[in-house]
Amino acid sequence: MKGTVVVGRYAIPGWVNEGFVEYIKSGQKQGDMLLVVPEGAYAVRLGNEASIKQKIKVIKGMYYSITFSAARTCAQEERLNVTVAPDSGVLPIQTVYSSSGWDNYAWAFKAIYEVAELIIHNPGVEEDPACGPLIDAVAIKALYPPRPTNKNSVKNGGFEEGPYVFPNTPWGVLIPPNIEDDHSPLPAWIVESLKAVKYIDSAHYFVPQGRRAVELVAGKESAIAQIVRTIVGKMYRLSFAVGDANNSCVGSLVVEAFAGKDTLKVPYESKGKGGFKRAELKFKAVSNRTRIMFLSTFYTMRSDDFSSLCGPVLDDVK
Repeated sequence: MKGTVVVGRYAIPGWVNEGFVEYIKSGQKQGDMLLVVPEGAYAVRLGNEASIKQKIKVIKGMYYSITFSAARTCAQEERLNVTVAPDSGVLPIQTVYSSSGWDNYAWAFKAIYEVAELIIHNPGVEEDPACGPLIDAVAIKALYPPRPTNKNSVKNGGFEEGPYVFPNTPWGVLIPPNIEDDHSPLPAWIVESLKAVKYIDSAHYFVPQGRRAVELVAGKESAIAQIVRTIVGKMYRLSFAVGDANNSCVGSLVVEAFAGKDTLKVPYESKGKGGFKRAELKFKAVSNRTRIMFLSTFYTMRSDDFSSLCGPVLDDVK
């Protein structure tokens, strides 16, 4: 170590670092800003073109999701490149969804080899090398892609299968826009929008059914979709729960549901204290594959801090 700068490539146990990497202690100051670390006492900051990497034993052919905590330290459009060869994805982190400044992000890959090398890289080139993003806790979880059943054509409709949720961080996990990704950290679902959707757990939020749900946190820029198999000419009923997460998201929330050419707007008056209602959209299939999609009509901010984006909760889709 030289001050906060990590000098040796192998100085951080378990990791190999490249480029300008700093070891940041919780409570450390950067100018007027206090750097807070959510898990434990330390985090790393990745400077321009810097990266950290680790080799992980995996099962060839399995799907995995990576969850990690990240925070930006400057106003620039910071992003992170996450790679497990041959998969790679760029995650934008300029939109902050929590009042703490930290957000958890998820990304997924399919294991091609028995050892996966995870690389988290800052592709940015900023004038100030101290402007790189902070990285804290990192976790990996095997995903088991669910299949449709006789009772439900929608796969993973309860969102029970998804990325690892850190038990000590109460702000959920962001599923970033993954239009280009082959593998979603939320199996069977695609985030078809400019902004992320939030994966929430019943330990920290109100969840209508089971232990997991999705919060549509960025208005019409936060949409989630799935292609389901249908029989042409047959009538279907798309049923789902709409509610609030007991996170002070107060006001008139509206979820828009789409199934093929049919749409439905579901209003929900939220007091921000948890609750839900059920809705259903009846539609006639016009092809053997029907795209279902959900988005939030409005942008909403939490009433307790006026800085965190929030929105309606979606769950139990069938």
